[in-house]
Amino acid sequence: MIARIWHGWTRPADAKTYETMLRDEIFPSIATRKIPGYRGAELFIREDGDEAQFVTLLRFDSMDAVKIFAGEDESRPVIYPKAVRLLTRMDERSQHYRIAL
Repeated sequence: MIARIWHGWTRPADAKTYETMLRDEIFPSIATRKIPGYRGAELFIREDGDEAQFVTLLRFDSMDAVKIFAGEDESRPVIYPKAVRLLTRMDERSQHYRIAL
């Protein structure tokens, strides 16, 4: 199993809007793609003074499944256009880890 991890940051005033967008629009739209080997998503949020940090963790059976999601450049972040205006900064590459436990 592969964990795909990505970080993005918003202003505190935009944090709830971005959280709602991820939960109600973005993650469900990934699920509706019915990607073989996609096993779900988790969202972690850390509010820290003048910004809110978002960590997304998507689970896939294999890197082949990741490539179906992200394309041949599997480390390229998949950013929904509507979300770009809320992000103040973001990882330029997603990281992939083998889930050992």
